[in-house]
Amino acid sequence: MKKIIFLLCVVFITSQTRAQFEQYIITGRVIDGNTKLPLQGASVFAQNTTIGTATDQQGNFSLHLLNGGYDLIITFTGYQTANRRITTSDALDKNIVIEISPKEKALEDVVIKSSNEVKDGLEKYGSFFEENFIGKTVNSSQCVIKNKEALHFYFYKKKNKLKVLATEPLEIENTALGYSIKYTLDSFTHEYASQLSTYSGYPLFKDLQPADEAQKINWYNNRLKAYQGSMLHFMRSVHDKKIKEEGFEIQLVTKANEVETAIPVQDFYGALNYTKNDSTQVVEILPNQPNLAVLYNKQAPDPLYLSTTGDTPRKFQLSIVTFAPDQSLGIEQNGYFFDQNDIVINGYWTWQKVGDALPYDFRPQ
Repeated sequence: MKKIIFLLCVVFITSQTRAQFEQYIITGRVIDGNTKLPLQGASVFAQNTTIGTATDQQGNFSLHLLNGGYDLIITFTGYQTANRRITTSDALDKNIVIEISPKEKALEDVVIKSSNEVKDGLEKYGSFFEENFIGKTVNSSQCVIKNKEALHFYFYKKKNKLKVLATEPLEIENTALGYSIKYTLDSFTHEYASQLSTYSGYPLFKDLQPADEAQKINWYNNRLKAYQGSMLHFMRSVHDKKIKEEGFEIQLVTKANEVETAIPVQDFYGALNYTKNDSTQVVEILPNQPNLAVLYNKQAPDPLYLSTTGDTPRKFQLSIVTFAPDQSLGIEQNGYFFDQNDIVINGYWTWQKVGDALPYDFRPQ
């Protein structure tokens, strides 16, 4: 692993960190979709950040965000979770109204779930879920789900599939990176036939209080190590046109007669068909080939990763990004990208799960 220079002094003051970057303010109102009445105490947060708030008596909210794009998440007990993509241009709209609807439990759905729920699910599948949701890295080993009783496990014999749901946001404490995470789990599924695990949800980060200056420094160094080579790091490097400078390389992956070939490219941005909207600062990419190999040359793969994989490079981290046919990807200046359902990730980035996740408002000092 790459050596990290020990910092003599690191100051973790959120306001000072954010002051280094331009900000914008999102204001709005949350109401009941049926009655149109305001909802007080609804949780409103920018997904995958440390930035969140609760609505006031009139349902109003206000968030200060670093320039870039986010998924704005609205949750309220007994109501369906709402998701709205926002960007800097939304700061001009002072009348954002978000309607959320009460949950409706269909009788058929309740019967199906109850018939497939595993009674001793946590005991039987709990460790498996944590390995595939939290991860198997060094950082993951220092993560704890504090309310595991919220997890419910469902096994579907005909589909040979495991599904995991949560009755409340999962409370995760990561003492390796110094975060607590409130993770609203949408769903987790594992297909045993393909050995493919997928999960989706809405994390809200919060800085833990360090015990002393040494712990502050240790957390920062761990965060920096997790950031280097990550998908967040790569997306920011693409946006800023600093792919090579930040240690990345891209190759186009072609397939002929069932044989895959990686083709190095000289002009990264030409191969990506890189364009940038100067007014919104949004970058759009559409690679010449749907399969893109991303190499990170400044760190070797984690030894634990190498021990669980077969024929994989040992000098650099290799991830494969597969784009949906004819679908471009938008990248905001904070590293947020959309539409996230239009790409599939394989390789090293799949090794880094919730235990190594960082919020969009993390920036190397």
